[in-house]
Order: sequence, then C-alpha cells, then structure tokens
Amino acid sequence: MKNLDEIRELPEFKNLEFFAKNVVEGFITGLHKSPYHGFSVEFAEHRLYNAGESTKHIDWKLFGRTDKLFIKRYEEETNLRAYILIDNSSSMHFPYNEKKVASKLDFSIFSTAALIYMLRKQRDAVGISLFSDHIEFQSDAKISTSHANMLYARLEEMLSDKNKGLNKKTIIANTLHEIAEKIHKRSLVIIFSDMLESNNEEQVFDALQHLKHNKHDVILFHVTDHKKEIDFDFENRPYKFIDLETGENIKLNPSQIKDIYKKNVTEYFTNLKLKCGQYNIDIIQADINKDFKEVLLPFLIKRKKLF
Repeated sequence: MKNLDEIRELPEFKNLEFFAKNVVEGFITGLHKSPYHGFSVEFAEHRLYNAGESTKHIDWKLFGRTDKLFIKRYEEETNLRAYILIDNSSSMHFPYNEKKVASKLDFSIFSTAALIYMLRKQRDAVGISLFSDHIEFQSDAKISTSHANMLYARLEEMLSDKNKGLNKKTIIANTLHEIAEKIHKRSLVIIFSDMLESNNEEQVFDALQHLKHNKHDVILFHVTDHKKEIDFDFENRPYKFIDLETGENIKLNPSQIKDIYKKNVTEYFTNLKLKCGQYNIDIIQADINKDFKEVLLPFLIKRKKLF
C-alpha cells in the first residue's frame, strides 16, 4: 500500500467511496493469503427463508439455481448499528504544515470510509459523529445508499480543508458522555482519537465506562504518529514545537526532554490500556504510518465476536 501522504494526493482517491472499495476488497483478498485465510467474511445480499414467512420476497431465480429458498435483503434490514466517533480537535491535525502532510485526522477519515464500506456490505447500519470540545456533527445510523453518500461527502469536506480543526481543544469526556446518551443502546461504538485530553484523565475513563454502562460494545483506535509522538524520534537539532490547540510554542532540542517525555507518555497510555481492559473495551494502537489492515482486522474480529 502507498503511504498516507501519497494516497491523500492521488486524484482518484478524492472519492472516498472509491478509495474504501479498493482498500476493503484488497484487504479481503489479502486475508486469503495470510494466517487468517480461514476467516469468514460474508457480504450477503440474501438470507435463508424461514418457514412461515411471507413468500413475497423470495428470490425465485436463485431458487432455480440452488434449489434453496432465499429472501432478498433490503435497505431497511440491518444486523447491527455502528457509530464511528472521530476526534476532530486540533491535536488530531498533527503533523501539520503548509506541505499538506497527511495527519492523524486524515488517517481516521480514510479508515472511517473503509469501515463504512465494510459495514454496509455486511448489512450493518452506520452513523458518524465528529467531536472536539463539543459535538460538531452527528448522524443517525442507517444503511441506505443516500445516507452513505452523505457520510462520504461529509468526510470528503473535512479532507478538503485542513484549517477547520485548528485552535480547537480536546474535551473527550464531555462529548463521550453526551454521545453515550444520544445513540441507540447496544450499539457498536468505534472511536478514533489520540486521547490527548486536556481535562483530568479520570473523567475520560468515566466517559468510556458510561458507554459500557449503556450496553455498547466499544473499539478505541488510539491514533498516533508513533515515530514522533511515542518514540519522540527527532534529529538532534533545535526545533520549535507548537501546541495546535493553544498556539503556544517552545524552542528546544528534543534530546533535552526525550527521556522524561517518553516516561510520561508511556505511563499515561499504559494506564489507558489498563482501564480499557477493566471496562472490556478493545483498544487498538493505530499508527498512521502503517497499513489500514491494522484497523480493518481488529474491527472484523470484534464484529465476528458479536454474532
């Protein structure tokens, strides 16, 4: 797969549905060449006829070929409701510069597009929410083609303007509490966030627990530029670091603070993993420099467990 920067600039991938189709179909093909070659992925447009049901929607042509009764599946039929939550705060725009380098937000948008395609192929209803310090956009979970087109258009709009998320703080806790109350209970909630919360971390854990309390299954994709944000891998020279949420900046040589930085980051995210484990929340490390299969495979495994 091309890296994220190259993908972002390809004209054919400005259409997110086209991009999603290519990624998902390539991923499914790859499953058959991997240790997961036995993993079943059903993109069914029919289901078996149950005795006593109306015969109105039986596919008689398919019956002629298979000698079995199948019901055609329609737009309103759905297996589960999935809500994809995308953190659109300023920190998600890292790395940000005038060269239009692909960001954590870009990775989350492309990943969301692929998940929308896969969810709909599996007859799942899908909705999205965008949040920073408040809910910026929220849709219902639906399976219709017109709804999917609206979601892709909204995501494409976000890709086209990299300045929209600047100077917006992260307040994950408040928005997750609000979303937990608004969405349909017993849904699959998929979160894309760098989890860089400006509030007390305990409030974040309370919000995640709220989702579980409302009977939601949760996958948290912890989105990072692992090389820069976790390993703090910079050249040994002075840099100017800018806080995208406040505009504050500081000049220093990364080697001066690398050890203490890595210690603090490791402690915070280790605690996050432990809390998610306690709440039975799947937390997946999503490095923006890696393949989208790092998102699609954990999702597929999670969905399989729900059925």
